[in-house]
Amino acid sequence: MSPAPYLLYLHGFRSSPRSFKARVVQEKLETAGLGERFICPQLPASPKAAMALALELVERHAPDNLSIIGSSLGGFYATWLAERLGVRAAVINPSVDPTRNLSKHVGVTTSWHSDEPFEFRQEYVDELNTLRTAHITRPERYFLLAATGDEVLDYRDMVAHYAGARQHVIEGSDHAIPEFAQYVDEVLAFCGFGPADAAQ
Repeated sequence: MSPAPYLLYLHGFRSSPRSFKARVVQEKLETAGLGERFICPQLPASPKAAMALALELVERHAPDNLSIIGSSLGGFYATWLAERLGVRAAVINPSVDPTRNLSKHVGVTTSWHSDEPFEFRQEYVDELNTLRTAHITRPERYFLLAATGDEVLDYRDMVAHYAGARQHVIEGSDHAIPEFAQYVDEVLAFCGFGPADAAQ
């Protein structure tokens, strides 16, 4: 039986490894005795630096056995990485084109889980443009979890961008998906953490 993959979790803009969904995933894996398979870095504000860090962690831990979960901006990053590495990615209310939303956040802001300020620079918007995936190449590599009630991003953009991929569209909810615990098993199963893996 092949070992469970490593799981790289990429949080969203202004978020952190302490985000609700990241903690739900981590707790699930720890309960299954697979906590050491969880990789969830604090991503730098610079998209270029964030992807350099992600690639460094992948190379260190799991170059040949990896799945990715990305939320919001992390879903955008996860898609770029999945295309580059040829791995599976589950994307949760992903940002399809973050330049449209994040341009207005240029300047100094704070994260959701800390009062520590960070700067989101105009050059970071340009870096996002270089990471855009115009079309996914292998839809079967992706699982989209989207909420029609997302107040930040339009779920219809997500459904169109991930056409052909496995999709679970939640009626209602919101961008954060506070009931994510109801869906985490489905997400993890797609990523290679089924009952057989949990029993290891």
